[in-house]
Amino acid sequence: MRLRIPHRTPAVLAILGVAAAGLTACGKDATAPTPTIDGNYVAIPMGGGTARVDTKTLGVTANADGKSYELSAPAGDALGATGPVRVTGATATWSYPDRALTVSATAEDGRLRVTVHSDRDGSLRWPVTGTDAASSALQLPRGEGLSLPVRDPFWNGPDTGLIGESLPLSSALTMPFWGYRVGDRGVGYIVPTDIGSSVTVNSEGGRLIADATHDFAARAGTSDYTVDFALTDASPVAAAKDYRAWLIRHGEFRSLHDKIDQNPEIARLLGAFHAYLWGEARTPEAIAQMKTLGLSKMWLGYDSGNDPMSEAAVTAAKNAGYLAGPYDSWANAQDPATADNPSSRWLGTVWPDGCVHDAKGTPETGFGNRGCYLSSQALNQDPALYRDRYAAMTANGANSYFLDVDAAGEFFDDATPAHPMTQRQDRDNRLARMRWLSEDRKTVLGSEAAGSWAAPVLAFDHGAQNPISDRLWTLQRDRQAWGAWYPDTAPKVFFQPVDLPADLITAMFDPVYRVPLYETVLHDSLVNVDRWELSYYKLPQQETMRALTAMLNNTPLNFVLDGKTLQEHGPEMARLQQFFAPLHERAATLPMSDFRWLSDDHLVQRSVFGDGELTVTANFGTADYHGLPGGCVDAQLKGDASPRRLCPAQ
Repeated sequence: MRLRIPHRTPAVLAILGVAAAGLTACGKDATAPTPTIDGNYVAIPMGGGTARVDTKTLGVTANADGKSYELSAPAGDALGATGPVRVTGATATWSYPDRALTVSATAEDGRLRVTVHSDRDGSLRWPVTGTDAASSALQLPRGEGLSLPVRDPFWNGPDTGLIGESLPLSSALTMPFWGYRVGDRGVGYIVPTDIGSSVTVNSEGGRLIADATHDFAARAGTSDYTVDFALTDASPVAAAKDYRAWLIRHGEFRSLHDKIDQNPEIARLLGAFHAYLWGEARTPEAIAQMKTLGLSKMWLGYDSGNDPMSEAAVTAAKNAGYLAGPYDSWANAQDPATADNPSSRWLGTVWPDGCVHDAKGTPETGFGNRGCYLSSQALNQDPALYRDRYAAMTANGANSYFLDVDAAGEFFDDATPAHPMTQRQDRDNRLARMRWLSEDRKTVLGSEAAGSWAAPVLAFDHGAQNPISDRLWTLQRDRQAWGAWYPDTAPKVFFQPVDLPADLITAMFDPVYRVPLYETVLHDSLVNVDRWELSYYKLPQQETMRALTAMLNNTPLNFVLDGKTLQEHGPEMARLQQFFAPLHERAATLPMSDFRWLSDDHLVQRSVFGDGELTVTANFGTADYHGLPGGCVDAQLKGDASPRRLCPAQ
């Protein structure tokens, strides 16, 4: 089940006003419109127009402003004969007896809501989106977000790491929605039933078509499948604004301001850069050096090896105004006698009894073929196992904690008789233990690539910033190119610079395609940072682009530091952080209220936070734009006479 936390006023009411821009809400009340039947079509008023659902095929169109838009082509699977259509109040229902499917359609908050229930296990490929001839761009929340021209040769080609890949909405995408620009409007698709649902982008006739699929399974609790359709505007982040409004309307949004009220230590994140420390960088002396350099605020992490930060180093970090804490993972178990890291060693018989097993009784092999995936249900049966782990790892006074994997959304069905579990239960378990860390233990909690479902219990995440291509994992397995796990004090996997191949640069770092969908939804809910193995100096050719993006999105940079790196790059880090800090301190708790392209080539971009509290203009190109040089960013805080300028490469 999704976490439901009441939002607060007056701040959230102001946020709601921003979030709902572009959406005409009907509301869910006694005045909800009554569907009408026109032959084999059901017509339902929705915000900005009228939706028409073809009961024979599940094709969906909408009429608005005198134009017709195809929201979905007919279902990709045969449905069989259609049962009679009935209208009860504001809901129309019909069935497909051959498939044991029952469909209901209604209006909710200005959107068309269609729910398909199945009485037997199976799958349905629907909706089929992007088929309208006027569709021009696909918005997809992969990492931060992408806006892909539907006829773009690269994205229709074989080197994207995207085409033909089934993307589970609970893990491969950071949020369970997608959208299209269609003519001078947009269409947004939200799937509240994200577990068991996926979307696949295919190239058909040189165009990007997104097909959704839902797997119905009674045991998994996925017998119901819901899709909300919305007519939006033509903004590249319109679908994200619509999803944000949906989260707030359903009580599933929690503001960063509210989290700071509950735990003031979270305020230390405002203005802070993030860094994982190795070797000499974990000492009190290194902390003092950071402060002397002018790094006013930092989040400092360290791996779960045998050389954590000492109590003296953590105390020095806290006295400097920093956050410091360990990396940990509760998702892997290995034989304690041969485990390759302390996080995978558990007391008692957790190994192998706590492993996730598939229906055939085979253990689910852990990440990187190490040990097994550890069942959250098994740990849930004895919470002392992870609570004692937390106490031991924070005995040095750590005031933050990074729990890997938990928020990333890779859930498991566990067939182990001693601890059976569905993916839904797995998510509930992870939410419960993250909530224990953040609310009971009052720790400043972060996790990996946080899906929107996890945002209410987190203060920050590492990994949702970048639209990762699966081809990155192939490159990382090449230890010669990417770097190996040695030396212990500065593993090359983190410190060895890498020049990415052209396809990865385009897929992950080309600003022409990246749009801040994640920040549009969640900027004022948690602090979003890039992955730790993609530290700032790991990818030297992307440094300027990433610095501009960080300022544009009002999100911190992430570093990996040893003594040598701090010595070489400390002054530059301080220059970047001193530019970022006042911007983030003012805007971190405000929504990203606007994003737009200022140039036809999409290389000049502008973001706005709150009611104009901060406006940022970034020029990713090489030519001047109205006085803003290429490779530079201007940030205008309300009340300042002129913008502040940063040119990272200079």
